[in-house]
Amino acid sequence: MDKFAAISMFVATAEQGSFSRAAEQLGKTPSALTKAVSHLENELGVRLFERSTRRTVLTEAGSVYLDTARQVLMRLHEAGEVVAQMQHGLHGLLRLTAPLAFGRAFLDDVCAGFLREYPQIRLRVDLSDDFVDLVESGYDLALREGHNDLPGLISRVVGSNCLTLCASPDYLECNPLPVTPQTLDRHDWLLYRHPALSRLYWWVEKDGERLSLLQPTAARLESDNYDLLLASALAGGGLFHVPLWSGAPYLADGRLVRLMADYTIDPDAFGPKILAVYPSHRRATGKVLAFIDYLAAYLARRGLD
Repeated sequence: MDKFAAISMFVATAEQGSFSRAAEQLGKTPSALTKAVSHLENELGVRLFERSTRRTVLTEAGSVYLDTARQVLMRLHEAGEVVAQMQHGLHGLLRLTAPLAFGRAFLDDVCAGFLREYPQIRLRVDLSDDFVDLVESGYDLALREGHNDLPGLISRVVGSNCLTLCASPDYLECNPLPVTPQTLDRHDWLLYRHPALSRLYWWVEKDGERLSLLQPTAARLESDNYDLLLASALAGGGLFHVPLWSGAPYLADGRLVRLMADYTIDPDAFGPKILAVYPSHRRATGKVLAFIDYLAAYLARRGLD
């Protein structure tokens, strides 16, 4: 029996938890999968599954074997991609995950330009503010703010994550009180809520002195959706912390005004950089590196490197 075909059937059965569901997924018969797994078990001298009429569960040995089997299949797939790219150039599917706000701010333009430059590549882009485990989820690449200290991942800085305090001209005309650390609680606020961010204070630095400023206790609008808050800020809703990767065009055309410009705002848990993160086993994948290079060049052209 083809060893790699048997391994593929074993992995599918483990992931589906059923010979019949795995057979349906692979377009084979359940008896073919049972025979393949039995062949592996005989070769290894251990049982990989505990079988019953109700369920199929991995044994301890099966769990250990599954981790290696997945890696083997993944590496073979990647080797095939590399060889194919040597013959035909960059092509195939690139799976990417990124925060929601990156989409409107720059990722829509980046993806459109990248697809024009690499017509044989297809993109799958999933935007979510939830943390995604790259190794388990099957994504090729993630864009993140902050730090990368997780094992098995490689990160590359592709842009900066500088914050600025902003408001629209309409808001400032209706609320002429100067915006200073002493008057912050007398202004309307738009607050982005995220589990990693403090609800009590935010940090700034001026002339080498680091200060903590209290968060307003009653914001006019709070949300976990950045784009909703940005729209409100543009409509005159109040003061808003805006990262330059999003706010630069609005500051340039005057739709937003930068406030307390002599203060440097700490991006807190999000960190000062935008990172491209990918599993270490995809180190040599050309399409991943090509996308990272394209994104970094795009952000650099906008002054966000």
